[in-house]
Amino acid sequence: MELRHRALHVFCLTDALEKADATQALRVDAPTLPLDTAVVLPWPEQPGRPPQPIQVHPKDVPRRTPFTAEGHAALMHSIAHIEFNAVNLALDAIWRFPDMPAAYYLDWLRVAQEEAQHFKLLQAHLRACGYDYGSFPAHDGLWTVCDNTRHDVVARMALVPRTMEARGLDAIPLIQAKLRKVGTPDALQAMAILDVILEEEVGHVAIGNQWYHWLCKKNALEPGAFYAQAAIKHAAPRPKPPFNLEARKRAGFSDAEMQAMTAAA
Repeated sequence: MELRHRALHVFCLTDALEKADATQALRVDAPTLPLDTAVVLPWPEQPGRPPQPIQVHPKDVPRRTPFTAEGHAALMHSIAHIEFNAVNLALDAIWRFPDMPAAYYLDWLRVAQEEAQHFKLLQAHLRACGYDYGSFPAHDGLWTVCDNTRHDVVARMALVPRTMEARGLDAIPLIQAKLRKVGTPDALQAMAILDVILEEEVGHVAIGNQWYHWLCKKNALEPGAFYAQAAIKHAAPRPKPPFNLEARKRAGFSDAEMQAMTAAA
């Protein structure tokens, strides 16, 4: 099966662990698969998802304090849900958008594989704590921006990796600070998992930055102006402080971009 067709097949799988395993297998098999960058694939309405967790409005997601066993599990479940969505986001970037360089598809396949590993680490942690993926309600905010940009690869690169996923660079150190205060073995294990996720998410956001600027140059777009317009058009959330400026710089944000973001906040 051609690489983008297979990415679409994995995207449609409904079992979360099966999807994670299939994503990692796709990365292994990629060097042997043909790549048809020109084909336009049929679009499913939504990614494949398990029946649980149920989807609720963000305000109805349970409180996620790490200072109780259930609160710790709910917090880690929320991060597992983000990582599951991130697998779908990366697969979507592969199959949905034709006519990109081969390196683009391989970059997003790397992202998908690493997001799948993040999900599996969190799923194993949840099970060790007596819970599972699906034990708590979740919301669909991350997928909303992905769906809003389904017809525009430039807007997708602007708003999903550089806005939605970059928020994780800011949030993870704050979560780790809370876990450090708890200090239990579960909290320390969760901190170690988040160390892995943070480091690899820097690379994911960097990939988004790289392809965003490549697309802007190709289409004669001014990156700052296009981003501002796309954020309004596609209802992207505004970044909120505190910002992890060191991680954002490593991920490819310029000093000027970070100064503008800080001033706007």
